[in-house]
Amino acid sequence: MASETKGPNRPLSPHLQIYKPQLTSMLSITHRLTGLALAVGTLVLVWWIGAVAAGPEALDDVNDFLSSWLGILLMAGWSYALFYHLLNGIRHLFWDMGAGLELKAAYASGWAVVAGSILLTVIAWAMALGNVGS
Repeated sequence: MASETKGPNRPLSPHLQIYKPQLTSMLSITHRLTGLALAVGTLVLVWWIGAVAAGPEALDDVNDFLSSWLGILLMAGWSYALFYHLLNGIRHLFWDMGAGLELKAAYASGWAVVAGSILLTVIAWAMALGNVGS
């Protein structure tokens, strides 16, 4: 019979309950969540491609859902996630090269990622909706 041994009784590392949220930590968490949203959005894309292969009735069903208020909300969120994840990934590539690691630069690039992803989402949707009526 193996004996159970306990490790030393020492405090755990501080976590979200201890640290005050900072821009950099919130952006990191958001990057992970947008990665998850992109994975789920890819399943919707696979559903749509499968519907294209299945025929007009299946495609109409998927298109009906995607053009509903919920579908549009999900697609808008997915497009924001795509632009956020892209821009934040580029930001991390610069960090990997050693650029922009100073606190002031990290905050400036973080806000640029947030603003840029909102701007790109608005531009993409304006372009898409502008072409619907033509």
